Amino acid sequence: MRAAALYGTVGSLVLTGLAALTAAPVQGSGDGSLVPDGRAEARGVALAAERAAEEGVDFHSCSSGEGLPSPIQCGSVSVPLDYTRPNGKQITLTVSRGRATGGRSQRQGALFFNPGGPGGSGMIFPLLAGLPAWHKLAEAYDFIGYAPRGVGRSAPLYCAEPGTTDKAPGDSPEHPSAAYKKRRMEKARDYARGCARRAGNDLQFYNSRNNARDLDVLRAALGERQLNFVGASYGTYFGAVYATLFPGHVRRMVFDSVVNPDPRKVWYQNNLDQSAAFERRFDDWRRWVARHDDVYHLGRTERQVLDSYEKANDRLGRRAAGGRVGPAQLQSVLLRAGYTDSGWAPAARMISAYLRGDERPLVAAAAPDPAGARSAENSNSVYTAVECNDASWPRAWSVWDRDNTRLARRAPFETWNNAFMNLPCAFWPAPRQRPLDIRAGRALPPTLLLAAERDAATPYPGALELHRRLSGSALVTERDAGTHGIGGGPNACVNRYFENYLLNGRLPGRRASCAGRPEPKAS
Repeated sequence: MRAAALYGTVGSLVLTGLAALTAAPVQGSGDGSLVPDGRAEARGVALAAERAAEEGVDFHSCSSGEGLPSPIQCGSVSVPLDYTRPNGKQITLTVSRGRATGGRSQRQGALFFNPGGPGGSGMIFPLLAGLPAWHKLAEAYDFIGYAPRGVGRSAPLYCAEPGTTDKAPGDSPEHPSAAYKKRRMEKARDYARGCARRAGNDLQFYNSRNNARDLDVLRAALGERQLNFVGASYGTYFGAVYATLFPGHVRRMVFDSVVNPDPRKVWYQNNLDQSAAFERRFDDWRRWVARHDDVYHLGRTERQVLDSYEKANDRLGRRAAGGRVGPAQLQSVLLRAGYTDSGWAPAARMISAYLRGDERPLVAAAAPDPAGARSAENSNSVYTAVECNDASWPRAWSVWDRDNTRLARRAPFETWNNAFMNLPCAFWPAPRQRPLDIRAGRALPPTLLLAAERDAATPYPGALELHRRLSGSALVTERDAGTHGIGGGPNACVNRYFENYLLNGRLPGRRASCAGRPEPKAS
C-alpha cells in the first residue's frame, strides 16, 4: 500500500499482462503534453510483472524506521522507472503485509490500500486490522500497504531541502496584494526548478499512470491473479486509471471519496472546485460552533464566529503565538478540521482559548514539528510532481490570477492557499501527459464507490462523474455529511455496504444512501 501465488500461476499473470497490448501508438497532443506510447508501456508492464511474479517478495521484520510492530512484515519490489524501458533503471518500492487472521476457508487473497495524496504512504495499512470496523476484512484478506514511487523509502523524491520551503510563522492573505502574489510566483518558479535540478530526467516518470502500472507489478509480485484494492481520495483517481488500463486484472475495487476523473478537470479545475467546496465546509463548521456558543463563546451566529476567527487571525499577524504560529498555521488547522468532523471541537477549543489569552492549545496544534519536516517535504514533492506531470496547466499567470481572484470573492478561505500550493505547475519543466479518459472496459467487474455529500477535499460531483463512467458500479452516499474517507469509519450503514462488497462481492444496486453520522459533541 511476494508471496506465493493465491490465485494462479506465473504463466497466467504474464498472459493477463500481455492482454493489455492493444493501446494506441504514441501521439502528440498539440499543446506540449505527451500521450505515452501505450503499446510500449503495456509491454513493459507485462515484462515487469513477469519478473516480479517469479521473484515474489522476501518479507521480513520491518525496520525501526517504519514503526510497524510484529507480526507485520515488510519487503520490497523493483519496478521500472520508465515502462517503455523495462530493462533500464529500476526503482524499489517498499511494501508491508499483515497476514489474514481467519481460517484457510475464509481467505480471499491480498487487499491493497492507497490513502491518497498524491504523496501519501499506505505502509501503516496493516495496523487497521486491529480496529473493530476492519476485523472481518482482516480475517479474509492479507492487508497490503505500500509507499508509491517517490514516497518514503520508495525512491524518495525531494524538490527542496526539508524545512526550507514553508517556514513558520507564515502569512495567509485571503485577498493577496500584487506584491505578495509576485513573491509567491517567484517561490513557485524556484520550487519547480528545484524539482528538475534534484530529479533530472527522472522527474517526468512520477505520474498517475506509472502509479497504476506499479500497482499491477505489485499485484504480480504477491502472486495475485486479480487485484483487490481500496483507494481513498487520490487513490480513487489512479485506481480508476488502473481499472481503465487493466480492467481484466480487477477482482474487487472500492473508490472511497472520489476525485473527479473528467480529463477537463484534472488537475487545475479540480483544485478550483475543491477550494469552493472547502468554503462550504468552513461554513458548516462555523454554524456548528455558533450552535454551541455556550461552550466556546465564539459567537451565536455564523458571522460572529467568522469575526472571532478573523480576530484570531489578525492578532497572529501582529504577533505569532509561541513565535511559530501565524495566520497560515491557524488556517492549516481549520483546513484539517474540514476533512473530518472529529477536528471540529478541537479547532473551536483552540481558538476560544487563544482569544481568552491561552495560546498553548493553538501552539500545540498548529506549530510545525521539525521532526516531521522531511516527511512533509517528501509528500509535497511527490504531490507536486504527480499533479504537474499528469496534465497541462495554465502557463500564463493572468489565467491563475483571473480565476482565483474571481473565486476568492465568494470562497476566500482556501482559494489562494490552494492556488499557491499548485503554482509550481505553471512553471513545470518536465513533459506533461494528457489525462486518461476513464472508462469501464467490458472486462471490468462491478465496483463500489463511497462518497459523503459535503466532502470538500473530493466534492460529491466527482463521485457522480466516476459512477457515470464506470458502468456496473454502485454508489453509496453518506447524506448531509462531509468527512473525507468514510469506509471503515463510524457509520455502520456505510460499513455494511463496504464489508458486504469486499467479502461477498455484493452491491446494493446502482445507488444507495446512508444517513449521515451524528454531529460531533461540543466539548
